Amino acid sequence: MLVHSYRHALAACVLALLAGCGTTTAGAPPAGPAATDAPIAATTAPATALPAMTEGMFQNPVLRADFADPGVLKVGDTYYAYATNAIGKNIQAAKSTDLVNWTMLQDALPALPTWAQLGGSLVWAPEVAQFGDQFIMYYTARDKASDRQCIGIAVSADPGGRFKDENDGPLICQADQGGSIDASPFSDGDTHYLYWKNDGNCCGKPTYIYVQQLAPDGLSLVGEPTQLVRNDAVWEGNLVEAPTMVKHEDRYYLFFSANDYAGPKYAVGYANCESATGPCEDAPENPILKSRMDQKPLVVGPGHQSVVQVGEQTWIVYHAWEVNSNGLRGDRRFMYIDRIDWQDGVPRVLGPTTDPQAMP
Repeated sequence: MLVHSYRHALAACVLALLAGCGTTTAGAPPAGPAATDAPIAATTAPATALPAMTEGMFQNPVLRADFADPGVLKVGDTYYAYATNAIGKNIQAAKSTDLVNWTMLQDALPALPTWAQLGGSLVWAPEVAQFGDQFIMYYTARDKASDRQCIGIAVSADPGGRFKDENDGPLICQADQGGSIDASPFSDGDTHYLYWKNDGNCCGKPTYIYVQQLAPDGLSLVGEPTQLVRNDAVWEGNLVEAPTMVKHEDRYYLFFSANDYAGPKYAVGYANCESATGPCEDAPENPILKSRMDQKPLVVGPGHQSVVQVGEQTWIVYHAWEVNSNGLRGDRRFMYIDRIDWQDGVPRVLGPTTDPQAMP
C-alpha cells in the first residue's frame, strides 16, 4: 500500500469518516504495537469484542496489526506475507499455513543498502518471488542520489529470513518522473516480469503502471519498459499504483489500486490485458473493491492488493484502515482477505467483509 512523495507517512490527524470528509497532513508514522513472535489470530478482540467463532470460520481483519501493502508468497505449505515499515522494522514479515492465523517474523530487511537513505518510514511495499534456490525481494526505499523513492532488490536463501541488498544503486529509479515504487513480480511460464508505478503524484505528474521483462535470475531487467495504464478515470484521482498481474484461464488481468491512500476514496480496480506486456484496457465496472461506508463496522481505504490461488478459489489480500469506536480513522492498516469469484471472465470481489465466513 498517495498524494505526496512520502506516500506511506501516516496522517497527523484522522478523518471524520462518518461525515465522509476530512484532511490529512504528512508526518512521521506513529509508534505501532510491540513486536511479537506469537500468532495473531483472526479472532483477536478489537475495541468491541467479535462474535464467538465456530471451527472452520474466520473473520476480517485476519491480521490486526499495522501491516500495510501486503505482498504474499506461497512456499510449500506456508504463506509468507511482507509489508511496509512499522513497529521499528524496515520490512515486516509474517507466516501462516491458512492465510488467517499469522505469526510475526523478524525484520526481513534489517539493514538498508548504501544507496538508500536511513529512516524506516521510507521503506515501502515489498514483494518476494522465488528464483531457483533464491528468494528475491523487490521493495521501495529513498535513493540518496536522486532524493526520490526508488525500487531496490534484496536476496535471501530463506523466505522467512533476512534479506540483503548489496547493490550500489536501485534497480529502477525514474527520477524525472517522480521516482518508482510498488514493484510486483509475475511469471508467465518461464518468462518473468516486473510491474511498478512511477511516483508522479509526488510532484504533479501523471502516474503510469509499467512492465519490463526480468532476467532469468530475477536480478536485472531486460529490454525497455512499457506503459500499461495511467490515472485517466475519475475514480482513480491523481494516481494509480500497486500493480498485480494475474493470469486466469489464459486471460490476463492487471489489478491495481488508485486514489488517496489515506481516505475512503482508495479502491481497487483492474484492466483486461492481451498479454503480460499489454496492451491493457481499464474494466468498465471499476472499482471492484472499495470502502464500505453504509454500515458498521466501516471498512475504509481497502487496497494495495495481492492475489492468491487456494485450490479452485481465488483470494485477494489487502489492507484497510483501522476505524476507532468513535468512528474516526485510526493510524494502522490491518490485513484482510476476501474471495474473488470469476463470472464470465470478470473478477467479482466478495468484499470487503467483516462477517464470519468459511476458512480458505
